[in-house]
Amino acid sequence: MSSEKVPAYKTLLLTRKNRLLTIMLNRPDALNSVNLAMHEELAEVFVFAAADPHSDVIVLTGAGRAFSAGGDLDHVKHNAENPHLFDEEVRIAKRIVFAILDLDKPLICRLNGHAVGLGATLALFCDVIFAADSAKIGDPHVAIGLVAGDGGAVIWPQRIGLCKAKEYLLTGELIPAKKAEEIGLINHSLPIAELDAAVDAFAERLLAGSRNAIRWTKVLLNLELKRVATAVIDTGIAYEAVSQRSPDHREGVQALIEKRKPVFGRE
Repeated sequence: MSSEKVPAYKTLLLTRKNRLLTIMLNRPDALNSVNLAMHEELAEVFVFAAADPHSDVIVLTGAGRAFSAGGDLDHVKHNAENPHLFDEEVRIAKRIVFAILDLDKPLICRLNGHAVGLGATLALFCDVIFAADSAKIGDPHVAIGLVAGDGGAVIWPQRIGLCKAKEYLLTGELIPAKKAEEIGLINHSLPIAELDAAVDAFAERLLAGSRNAIRWTKVLLNLELKRVATAVIDTGIAYEAVSQRSPDHREGVQALIEKRKPVFGRE
């Protein structure tokens, strides 16, 4: 373990070992759902990771049985009742996306469990994804009457093509890890008992490689992603902010609370 200290966060746990920095989403009792504190800390942690002189490879994972269940339900409900609060949060979402894209160090996702909504976006913006075969991944913004504007519309088409991205973003379907691997959404699906060994082996391979050659190759690969993100995300955030004020969103949140299917209008 490196003797150099890592920052302390309320909702994230950072550890560093042999130039490998692990960022763990750390609200296991809430399935690592994203509340305001985690949202703000996610916008900061990748900036720290980029500047950290004591690490060369980053792993992103979740504590407990989920990677991230997406937006914290109480937090989502509070925003639905106070829509003006949402405007700043979608701006934070943009900061998260670009902080990840600006990170020149390899970013490995250890997908230990379900990744939903923003959780899926975080995973998919990683460079290489290793997932437990019991995990599911999906972006069900539309299921609660929201536009998938905080990154999903950027990254899904880049991973699986426009046609498949439309199918999954327009329905919000959750995809089992094995199928996600087959369609190219993630890199590897494997039994949970084998997940750590696979992630560790890949991280060690990168750590043993040419640091600058690997970093600069990633920079080149991310140029197109940045171009797409720059073209899409401001409009996506605006549409999501508008949809957040809609009766459909309020109905979607209420249906989620009541554990029933939403009945959307046609406004």
